[in-house]
Amino acid sequence: MTTTLPPVAVPAPRVDPARWPDVARVPNVPLRAAVAARLLRRVALRRGLSVELPDGRTLRPAPPGAPVLRLHRPRAFFHRVGESGLIGFGESYQAGDWDSPDLVALLTELATAPETLVPTGAQWLRRLYVQRPPDEELSTVANARRNIHRHYDLSNDLFALFLDPTMTYSSAIFPTGPGRAPVATRDGLPSAQHRKIDRLLDLARVGPGTRLLEIGTGWGELALRAAARGAHVVSLTLSEEQLALARRRIADAGQEQQAEIRLCDYRAAEGQYDAVVSVEMIEAVGRPFWPEYFATLDRVLAPGGRVALQAITMPHDRMLASSRTYTWILKYIFPGGLIPSVRAIEETAARHTGLRLTRADAYGLHYAETLRLWRERFTERSRQVEALGFDEVFRRMWELYLAYSEAGFRTGYLDVHQILLARDDVMA
Repeated sequence: MTTTLPPVAVPAPRVDPARWPDVARVPNVPLRAAVAARLLRRVALRRGLSVELPDGRTLRPAPPGAPVLRLHRPRAFFHRVGESGLIGFGESYQAGDWDSPDLVALLTELATAPETLVPTGAQWLRRLYVQRPPDEELSTVANARRNIHRHYDLSNDLFALFLDPTMTYSSAIFPTGPGRAPVATRDGLPSAQHRKIDRLLDLARVGPGTRLLEIGTGWGELALRAAARGAHVVSLTLSEEQLALARRRIADAGQEQQAEIRLCDYRAAEGQYDAVVSVEMIEAVGRPFWPEYFATLDRVLAPGGRVALQAITMPHDRMLASSRTYTWILKYIFPGGLIPSVRAIEETAARHTGLRLTRADAYGLHYAETLRLWRERFTERSRQVEALGFDEVFRRMWELYLAYSEAGFRTGYLDVHQILLARDDVMA
């Protein structure tokens, strides 16, 4: 049974095949496309989604307020999804084959218990489209700088369009209201970012005279706040864009004697430090290199020192299930990485170092709100993004990335933790 809505013609974005070869190419896989169409009908039925077709029909009646998947080019959509699953789903959005009036609501529904989207008896279908991450994106010393360059060296001006003035690209921690729900506003985002940084520095007991190593500089806000406490900071980055701006900000603040930014892989870190902090950098390390990452933390940490990490996490079983899967996020947003579980962090540190996890505080809904504010600003400033030279395919890619991430934190599929690691002889 179908219902009819007024048809809407939506022009497809212009896709540069040299820049976006797999978005420009529409595969021809009729049998797989038919399977994808059947799966979409099942998902729509089980999740209460409204799937709208270009002629105004809907696949099935849906309750009022149901999340909407609006198909503009169904054939391209089903053939892309049929060929490469969720990678095709993302590339189809980049190409403008589908849309949604509330992208976060749709993705939140799809991110809820995602393992149930494909029937148990049809899990073998994953073999048709699941790919392994390519070797050239493995975060070796040779590849890591290239992986970082693809995301963080896009343009400092691009990030400045949607981040707050602190230029902090990680979860904030907002004040909380009834039920401990975060109370997030744009005006409150800078102070919420400072609250996050200060809690992490407090966790590591950073104060006057502390020798602090930061792994992953960002644009320098944590180094600035640590230097203002009187710490002596060495901060490592592989992003040349971030290096230049962070150094300029530190010079402008008159903190060059307290904070030094180095273009350096974490594996080449030297010296001994009373504290090590790292904010949402472990996600880029890659599972094969976790032992070396934690061994580096252990090697540079002075006796009595503490390590404070902020890490995006996922449930351990989901991490294991996705650990060797090439995803749309890996292909287009963060090559070479893997989001760990808290258990994986604890076990890897215990197995390869003298460090022990002594505390882990979760702030997942705070990240959802942080992402909402970023996404709203990014969408509102699409013309300014275009003026920087980023085409519509890129803008749609980032809208999907920000909305997908927000949905992940809203459902609990993703979380973010501030984690304390210390040796056995250090009191938590």
